[in-house]
Amino acid sequence: MASPRVLILRAPGSNCDKETEFAFQKAGVSTQSIHIIELRKNPMALRDFQILVIPGGFTYGDDVAAGKILANQLASFLGQELRSFRDREKLILGICNGFQVLLKAGLILQPDEEGPLATLAHNTSGRFEARWVNLSVTPGKCPFLKNMDRLLVPVAHGEGRFVTRTPWIQDGLEKSGQVVLRFINEKGELDGFPCNPNGSQGNVAGLCDPSGRVLGLMPHPERHLLPTQHPRWTREGLKPHGEGFALFQNAVEYFK
Repeated sequence: MASPRVLILRAPGSNCDKETEFAFQKAGVSTQSIHIIELRKNPMALRDFQILVIPGGFTYGDDVAAGKILANQLASFLGQELRSFRDREKLILGICNGFQVLLKAGLILQPDEEGPLATLAHNTSGRFEARWVNLSVTPGKCPFLKNMDRLLVPVAHGEGRFVTRTPWIQDGLEKSGQVVLRFINEKGELDGFPCNPNGSQGNVAGLCDPSGRVLGLMPHPERHLLPTQHPRWTREGLKPHGEGFALFQNAVEYFK
């Protein structure tokens, strides 16, 4: 098929949309930034795209809870279109605030009769955490993470602590291969703060839905696209790309 088209969904408070546009443009595809109000007016516009991205930021000021207002809009006004988008084997990506939105909209984990299976709560440190983190990658069925095993990217959030409603839900996610990203230390081991910057249960940094085509992650791959963004590039030398770039390349390659 022709190169995929990427829709970057904005809302009041989104602030990583330009970096995300740059990431996909660097990967060689065209992007279009659309405000949530415009998409609500014309949900059929989704059908013109192959990749949907909800970028990082603080949509609606996180006034109710991080990502909750935008999540309610997606679930209430665009739920069926979004599910159809995913079921047509297209890709959905949520970064940081976008992960919060996808999770709370039920697009990664479908709620049951008792409510949401998991949420992203306030960091255990009680403060906003902005630091570089190491991630282990278990791609499974997730096209975004194909052929990846480690990542070094930044985080910047105050509500990123992954928590499930009961322990068996966490066990089920592990067994089903939906836990695709975990916080680790430089030795590649699961570790506590600051390696796990938010205190996430099971060191979860990112999840995919059962199909693998919907990915949400708290770290920011779009902030490590260029080799000069690496915190030690002057000591370790320049690589062709920043480590986060592979995620966007993989999304584009999926449609080839």
